[in-house]
Amino acid sequence: MSALTALFALLFYLATAILLVGLGRKIWQYARTPAPLKVPTTPAPTTRAGVVARLFREVVFFESLFKGSKWSWLFGWLFHFGLLLVLVRHLRYFTEPVWAVSALVQDLGVYMGMVMTVGLLGLLARRSLVDRLRYISAPSDYLMLVLLIGIAVSGLLMKYYFRTDVVAFKAFMLGVMRFSWEPLPADPMLIIHLGLVILLMLIFPFSKLLHVPGLFFSPTRNQVDNPRERRHLAPWASALDSTRAQGG
Repeated sequence: MSALTALFALLFYLATAILLVGLGRKIWQYARTPAPLKVPTTPAPTTRAGVVARLFREVVFFESLFKGSKWSWLFGWLFHFGLLLVLVRHLRYFTEPVWAVSALVQDLGVYMGMVMTVGLLGLLARRSLVDRLRYISAPSDYLMLVLLIGIAVSGLLMKYYFRTDVVAFKAFMLGVMRFSWEPLPADPMLIIHLGLVILLMLIFPFSKLLHVPGLFFSPTRNQVDNPRERRHLAPWASALDSTRAQGG
């Protein structure tokens, strides 16, 4: 077994542990954070079914972003949609036999890598060229986009220019999952691509990418607009209200 194989296998274990623990901890914090005020962004749904439909539109169509900025919506949607199909395509490296949904998008997934890259470049250009976006941008915002672009571009380069042994790579990934390591191909572009993916996994729980689960816990999106029909009290406020009522 080569040192390279052992290094990347251990890095994948470390990155996966940090990603899952960090993401789970953050979701737990989101779930326990009090929402004492009724603050849905209006016009808001007045039923729970309406809230579910609203969240669906936000997740799938980026409804509020569409209303706020058509260019940001276009580039953001291209990136996320392309990323989704690229991830589904990459399931072939982690499953044996390959799942039907992954086999179905193999050809399309290659082009979605290009779509994903176009979306990321558009987002980076807007953040760099639009004054109001540049003013509120931190260095981490640019670095995150550059990291994602690096992952997308290195993946496309492997597809079209720097070929790697995908059979051996799949054996490596399955071996990592089964704790039975197989040799990792020592191709420079593959090492770069995997290194960037591992870096993304390590920083994901501590970055602004946490808007992925955070959307579902946003009071402006997940609350029913019924302040007149029903008094809104956070769980801790309800307990305090009951204590005061008993004391009075």
